[in-house]
Amino acid sequence: MKLDLGNIPHIKDLRTDLSDGVRLIQLLEIISNTKLGRYSTTPRMRIQKAENANTAINFIRARGYSLCNIGAEDIVDSNLKLILGMLWTLISRFSISDINQDGKSAKDGLLLWCQRKTQPYKEVDVKDFTYSWKSGLAFCALIHRHRPDLINYHDLDFNNPEENTKLAFDIAENYLNIPKLLDVEDVCNIDKPDERSIMTYVAQYFHAFSSQDKDETAGRRVLKFAEVMDSIWISKNSYEQKALALIQAVQSIQKHWKTAVLPDSYQDVKQKGLEFVAYKSTQKREWVADRRDLDTLLGNIQTKLKTYNLKPYYPPEGLTLRDLDIIWQDLLKNEAVYYRNINSKMREIKESLRKTYAQAANNFQKQLDKISADLAALDGDLEHQMSAVDSIARKIAPLQKDMIQIELLDQACLEANTEENDYTVYSVEDLTFELSMVEQAIRKKIAFIQNQSVARNMTNLTPAQLEEFEHAFRHFADDQTNTLSIEGFTAALASLGKFYDDYELDRLFGDTFDYDDEMTFEQFIQFMVSITEDKSTPGQLQDAFQTIAGDKPYVTELDLRRCIVSDKAVDYLIEDMPRLSGEPDSNSFDYSRYVKHVFE
Repeated sequence: MKLDLGNIPHIKDLRTDLSDGVRLIQLLEIISNTKLGRYSTTPRMRIQKAENANTAINFIRARGYSLCNIGAEDIVDSNLKLILGMLWTLISRFSISDINQDGKSAKDGLLLWCQRKTQPYKEVDVKDFTYSWKSGLAFCALIHRHRPDLINYHDLDFNNPEENTKLAFDIAENYLNIPKLLDVEDVCNIDKPDERSIMTYVAQYFHAFSSQDKDETAGRRVLKFAEVMDSIWISKNSYEQKALALIQAVQSIQKHWKTAVLPDSYQDVKQKGLEFVAYKSTQKREWVADRRDLDTLLGNIQTKLKTYNLKPYYPPEGLTLRDLDIIWQDLLKNEAVYYRNINSKMREIKESLRKTYAQAANNFQKQLDKISADLAALDGDLEHQMSAVDSIARKIAPLQKDMIQIELLDQACLEANTEENDYTVYSVEDLTFELSMVEQAIRKKIAFIQNQSVARNMTNLTPAQLEEFEHAFRHFADDQTNTLSIEGFTAALASLGKFYDDYELDRLFGDTFDYDDEMTFEQFIQFMVSITEDKSTPGQLQDAFQTIAGDKPYVTELDLRRCIVSDKAVDYLIEDMPRLSGEPDSNSFDYSRYVKHVFE
């Protein structure tokens, strides 16, 4: 196989093919990769052949390899035993000695390699280069481990060593360019296979597959390098994309802040403030985390490059950590400006709300004061005063609308947390109360004038009586309607010392006011006149006798003398009034018959 490297024909007979020394020198030049100098390439004479053989022997010995009892004449004379010994020395030195596994070389190294490669195959147990190979499975396992496409190991007949060995030898020769240095019989049909022969043949497997291993190692190295470079490229690309995205996002929000026009509504501005606070607790924190991730990512890239002795990575201009720091500082500066603008706008709106409310409240109070002053300054006859009060009363409706606007302004102030106001002392409650007082004053003034008009026509009452009756009416009358309900009528009479039972009261109220629900001042005065004026009417006289009699259907002389001061009048009545039930000696007088008789 080595001779193939130099396109030299194979050695078929060790006795004849090596006897002229030419093939031996060519073999040495190939396996040592060294020229042996000039020699006879076509020797015909024995001396020429001996010189060639001697050149080869001297080269071997010059390399420090021991050759026992062999000379040039032994090669020329085809001494097979000595030639085989020399060839084994060459094989062990040039084919086996370069094998190295974990510090073990030559035989031990080759054995360790075989053990590792066949370890996954439980039917194979390589302990030596003799008995361990008799089943042929070890050869098959080495081929399957490196070229599973060449042999189906699991379909082998583990009880047929000759067939397994032959299969391995054929595949090695046909596909791996490993010559059949052994016969199947040399392995399977003897008690102990020759160790050197097995080692020599197995070494060919090692060299055949070691190149494959080298290719695999080289492939792994290139793959690892490619994976490292790909990982670094991905990291670089990720850094640049994330850095660009962060910069664009930060610049975008700053542009928004600079061009934003804050609204004039306090609630809208407050919402902007809440949105800013939410931004700081969400979006900005994400950016802070992204920035830290970029620092870490760039550091990892540089560390990985340094680990593999690659040139450092410098981010593109505009995406460096310094660029990020500058943009971040701009963000912090513009954050502060935008937040100050929000707070300033809120203070401005609050101040405007205070002033607007104060102006409306102060103007409202001035109008109330003017109306109160106008009411107090009323003068002239009753008709003139009533006309003036009507004119003043028409100002209340616009004030009520103004009050609604003031309440809305007050609500806006409350929503803006502006409870304090240095521009006015009037609260909504104050103004509402003041307005109700003015409305009440107008109603009372109208009622007073109307009552005075009624009283002016009651000439049969004294001024003191009119004042007493008016006071009682105003005290119990409804302020809105200037009328008395039946309950108010009852209370007014009681305050004047007039008491009636419920039946009599209902009768009086119904008869006098035609069962209306309310009584006007004029009706009340007329009623009071009817029960206080001294007129001799049947009803009034009947009521007077009934009162004297204590609600009895008759009156006695004692009743009359107790209530009537004049004895003469009592004597007249006793003489003139009919006695009860027509009894002449009765002391009880029928006043109802008497009144009826007198007025009919």
